[in-house]
Amino acid sequence: MGRAKEIIVKVIPAKLANDFVKKHHYSGKVVNNSILHFGCFLYGELHGVMSYGSPLDKRKVLPLVQPSQWNEMLELNRMAFDEYLPKNSESRCIAVSFKLLKKNAPHIKWILSFSDATQCGDGAIYRASGFVLTGIKENTGQRVDEANGKVYSQVTFSAHRPNDEEYWNSLKKLAGFQLRYIYLIDKTCKITVPIIPFSEIEKAGAGMYKGIKKQSAVIV
Repeated sequence: MGRAKEIIVKVIPAKLANDFVKKHHYSGKVVNNSILHFGCFLYGELHGVMSYGSPLDKRKVLPLVQPSQWNEMLELNRMAFDEYLPKNSESRCIAVSFKLLKKNAPHIKWILSFSDATQCGDGAIYRASGFVLTGIKENTGQRVDEANGKVYSQVTFSAHRPNDEEYWNSLKKLAGFQLRYIYLIDKTCKITVPIIPFSEIEKAGAGMYKGIKKQSAVIV
């Protein structure tokens, strides 16, 4: 793992985290629901950020793990790293953040995260970090304005521009997938939905790495 072991992970202020995310995350956007931000430092310089917060609709996701009370889970809703850190840095940083959560917020039992296999990737970092796959869903909620390249999600668009349906309908639908991952910090909890083999990602045509769609293997 080399220099990855030298990375220091610690809580940082929201402004520092958000500025980094805006610069280095593929979307250029932060999640307003984020309440806890970890910075990843190597030789005193910030090279990665992981932001945790509540899901947009917690009522829908709480049943995914039982027992699970309202304050016992978080979503890893933004993860951004620059190109400076060595190989395996992301999975190491995630593991350290989980250890810090377990020590300082022992009421947190599980972590949810989604991988955007429409614009970014299919979650290789999550798989390397011990998450399990619990959902592969075709993307229906992202559209792009071809005039300026700006991408909108249906959830945020509806929240901020609820009366602009005509513009929303004029946007081009983006083809792709959204993958749902779960990590149990408390191993006594149970995931209530089927765990999907990682091989199903390629079979579904959902494979993607750094925004480039993977070519699915053809079985003859």
